[in-house]
Amino acid sequence: MFDVRPVAYVLGLLVTTLGGCMLVPFLVDIAEARGHWPVFLESALITMLCGGLVSLACANAGRQGLTLQQTFLLTVGAWVVLPFFGGIPFMLGATEARVVDAFFEAMSGITTTGSTVFTGLDALPKGILLWRGILQWLGGIGIIVVAMVFLPELRVGGMQIFRSEAFETMGKILPRATEIASSISTIYVGMTLACAAAYMVCGMDAFDATVHALTTLSTGGFANYDASFGTFQGPAEYVAAFFMIAAALPFVRYVQMLGGHHTALWQDSQVRAFFATILALVAVMSVTLVFQFPHHPEQAIRESLFNISSIISGTGYASVDYMGWGPFLITLFFFIGLIGGCAGSTACSVKIFRYQLLFASIRVQLKRIRAPHGVFTPRFDGRPVADDVLSSVMAYFVFFVVSLGVLSVALGFTGLDFVTSLSGAATALANVGPGLGDIIGPAGNFATLNDTAKWLLSFAMLVGRLEIMAVFVLFTVRFWRD
Repeated sequence: MFDVRPVAYVLGLLVTTLGGCMLVPFLVDIAEARGHWPVFLESALITMLCGGLVSLACANAGRQGLTLQQTFLLTVGAWVVLPFFGGIPFMLGATEARVVDAFFEAMSGITTTGSTVFTGLDALPKGILLWRGILQWLGGIGIIVVAMVFLPELRVGGMQIFRSEAFETMGKILPRATEIASSISTIYVGMTLACAAAYMVCGMDAFDATVHALTTLSTGGFANYDASFGTFQGPAEYVAAFFMIAAALPFVRYVQMLGGHHTALWQDSQVRAFFATILALVAVMSVTLVFQFPHHPEQAIRESLFNISSIISGTGYASVDYMGWGPFLITLFFFIGLIGGCAGSTACSVKIFRYQLLFASIRVQLKRIRAPHGVFTPRFDGRPVADDVLSSVMAYFVFFVVSLGVLSVALGFTGLDFVTSLSGAATALANVGPGLGDIIGPAGNFATLNDTAKWLLSFAMLVGRLEIMAVFVLFTVRFWRD
């Protein structure tokens, strides 16, 4: 019989931890003295009580190893349960959000998507703004652990190619998660503090610098203002671009560099391909802005670098309304959002390594057509790629495209126009944040969408963040058989 107690035990601990994190915005609201502090105190008590009771009830099963079934369920369950509790402050607080809006906002935070249904951010209590940043920051470190521990073992979307870079075997999944999290957390915290300090040097106050550092390193993109990052144009854009790119690189390479392997980052073919992609895109966009629009070269480079880094990493900040940059660049932004960063980072979307494996497979197939009797093997980072990895990657691309099409049609049936439906589906599955068009574009938000669309997009954020197949496998009959 399928035993859910080990899964429930870990979920209870995660919920309890989330409740403890609510005490930080509680203290900030007390310091702000606007009378909003009871919101986070009540939310923290509800969350910690629920999580604590579940953990205590399942404590006897807490030392058991996790089976493959239980690991899938834990991975998906964490990203479903946490947004429900993470949305409580939005329902009780100044936003007075309905359940669908609170869940959407919390899911967008935990999955580091960055789409928002809230307006009037400039006037919200600091506790609410900080909580949005904390949700994304926690989601960022969480997805790194999932990408390094769970997904390679679950053989999702070709992630098994990175199994040798972590530690061992499925039975030790929880100790492994703890070990990896402790190694990476130090780097994650250090980079966050460095980002906040750099923002303060650029003129942000301590609060804005802190919240934006949380949402930059998590490549989440929640901002404190309706104008997004447009409030801080100038040197801060270069700082943001640097840390967004840094957060989109594989964190395991940072661990190796601290361990003495100083060239580990540049030796990773993902990293080289990622930098090459950004440079090419910035060059094309900068030239277009200079010659087609009245942009000074420095302004063109700065705005191109910032917005490309934001979209390709899945952060979703916007410093300008690029919907006014013409159809070529708007279309380019759509496809940039489908690229993504490196595996093992906080970045979202398809990821660079999958495109590398796809192109390697295509090259091999072309060689086999020219030389039918030849023996050709696709390679990644100098290593031959197993057939099961290529099959997983191809299946991921098929699932992604099919999911994008089905979700776009479903959103269209709710009454949304074509551009909003397609870009909304893409930005949710790729966890980018802003879509295209007047409604959900960089100058808009998701507040006016109907409830059905918000639920569909919330589910799409979950599916995209967990690499699609990790969620869909739960809907198969065979998964639930003993």
